[in-house]
Amino acid sequence: AAFNCSLCGTVGKLCRSGTSLPAVATGSSPTAVSTAMPASAPVIRKYQEVSGDIITPGQVRGIDHIRDPRLNKGLAFTLEERQTLGIHGLQPARFKTQEEQLQLCKIAVNRYTEPLNKYLYLSDLYDRNERLFFRFLSENIEDLMPIVYTPTVGLACQRFGLIYRRPHGLFVTFNDRGHVFDVMKNWPEPDVRAICVTDGERILGLGDLGACGMGIPVGKLALYTALAGIKPHQCLPIVVDVGTNNIDLLEDPLYVGLRQKRVVGREYDDFIDEFMEAVVKRYGQNTLIQFEDFGNHNAFRFLDKYRNTYCTFNDDIQGTAAVAVAGLYASKRITGKSFKDYTFLFAGAGEAAIGIADLTVKAMVSEGVPIEEAYNKIYMVDIDGLLTTTRKVGSLEGHKVNYAKNVEPMTDLGEIVASIKPSVLIGASAAAGIFTPKILRTMADNNERPVVFALSNPTSKAECTAEDAYKHTDARVIFSSGSPFPPVQMGDKTYYPGQGNNAYIFPGVGLGVICTGTHHIPDEMFLIAAQELANFVEPADIERGSLYPPLSSIRDVSMNIAIGVTKCAYDKGNYLFPHPVYWWFFMKIAVFLGLASTYPEPQDKRKWLENQLYNFNYESSMPVTWAWPRMPYIKTRELVPTELYGKQSDNI
Repeated sequence: AAFNCSLCGTVGKLCRSGTSLPAVATGSSPTAVSTAMPASAPVIRKYQEVSGDIITPGQVRGIDHIRDPRLNKGLAFTLEERQTLGIHGLQPARFKTQEEQLQLCKIAVNRYTEPLNKYLYLSDLYDRNERLFFRFLSENIEDLMPIVYTPTVGLACQRFGLIYRRPHGLFVTFNDRGHVFDVMKNWPEPDVRAICVTDGERILGLGDLGACGMGIPVGKLALYTALAGIKPHQCLPIVVDVGTNNIDLLEDPLYVGLRQKRVVGREYDDFIDEFMEAVVKRYGQNTLIQFEDFGNHNAFRFLDKYRNTYCTFNDDIQGTAAVAVAGLYASKRITGKSFKDYTFLFAGAGEAAIGIADLTVKAMVSEGVPIEEAYNKIYMVDIDGLLTTTRKVGSLEGHKVNYAKNVEPMTDLGEIVASIKPSVLIGASAAAGIFTPKILRTMADNNERPVVFALSNPTSKAECTAEDAYKHTDARVIFSSGSPFPPVQMGDKTYYPGQGNNAYIFPGVGLGVICTGTHHIPDEMFLIAAQELANFVEPADIERGSLYPPLSSIRDVSMNIAIGVTKCAYDKGNYLFPHPVYWWFFMKIAVFLGLASTYPEPQDKRKWLENQLYNFNYESSMPVTWAWPRMPYIKTRELVPTELYGKQSDNI
């Protein structure tokens, strides 16, 4: 049905000057229409009306500049802006710069002692003032990353039903099957380039949190902007809610998701297929889809299923792998060895461990190690013991089979370490404390500089603490962790263990992929990211005990990774030859198809990427004005009334 505005009579849409009324049909009574909807009924306006990063001044009211977090500058509006926008008097007389506001933010967040309260403060700041939030986060990343990301985000997910205020992402439930695209249309942003999606089955090391896992994609995409400069309106966090098998959540009156057991099997797979198709239909084939915290049994299936048909990657598999391999690259500068001299033992055989192992194999192959020899150098332990072809318990499904050895079964990790004598011990098991003092001493006895990575998140799930690692190896360990640990004092030296944080990797990869319009994301891009990160490690970083650069330099790291990914996107591809039927005519013609879809290829890739970054600083709220040249004088003819003839004159 058509609609007329009650004030200006505009037909067919809701006019901003008043309410909408059903259009009056020919011959109908205007009085009857007015009784259906009073002209005095208020217009219900959305909380946030601005989409994208191009603002149309005529579509935004003055008050929107205070209400909308994308436009709000707090007390940083100038007097001219306040008076012109019609918001003068709605704020105190004080004028502040963004720098003064940042100082106040730091004071405010430091008043809280509990990390969850700091998380809530930052969430509230994000809801009020988007640019201030992202600038505050990007300039204080060492202090604030543990709040917006691991480990505090894990606690936020556990308390999600209690702290939920307003949506920061999209919830797509199994009850919406057949209408996923209709749900996707409800997100107001038309220019989404990156999606982070989870089904909440394996949130960090905390297990199945269902819809409460929304904190993970929200936190990840906040780092996309803060660390790589990807525009926030181009990012969309999504939870695919198919239920939860967590009985505590199902019985929790505060739980906000579907109160049912998880959907599995064919129905689940078909639902994820529908979701992927809806994303492409809504936002395009090159939309980046980052899978996050899916269960081990689904993570590899979906990566293998979608990696060559969608622009997608799994951060738990590939992002974790890249940051771990970067640490291994850096460790070679300390040990003086190459990968072919290493023997690797993984405690854990889930998606993180398999991902690291797979990328380690690629790294060895790139150094000239035959692929079979590379696989033979990697041993892996799961909950049932060492992966072997001879064991009677446990399974060897999927990618595990590549690392199974034809040796006698072993179940005790300490005995396995003593038998294999690994030079690198990597923990990705979410089993707290399994790297016992005895195991650490064995590593020290067998290696001059043992390499130990305790990568499980959050801190409470780490395989060992940094202090234990240094203490039981006489401070000879080359240590890295997945969550932050405090400095360790050993004698007269203080060690600052580096955190192998995925945030070093995925923002830069995402920036390069988005800007180039990459079709698919090969593993080579993550190996490039690992090498770029390792190249950023300075001798001073290694001297203080870290295999990674300071978090304060992570934006520069992200840019270097994005440049490497961009080069790969334009260099890697296939030659498209004509059909054999036409070879007689096109014998010497072949078209090179790269992974990128944005052309022409930029020559100065750094400058090209920088021109597409988000601006953390306030911009003027005033419409752009400009002067016109003085119009030349031209004498016009005398205006003569036009005479109309016939009955038409009565109608004009």
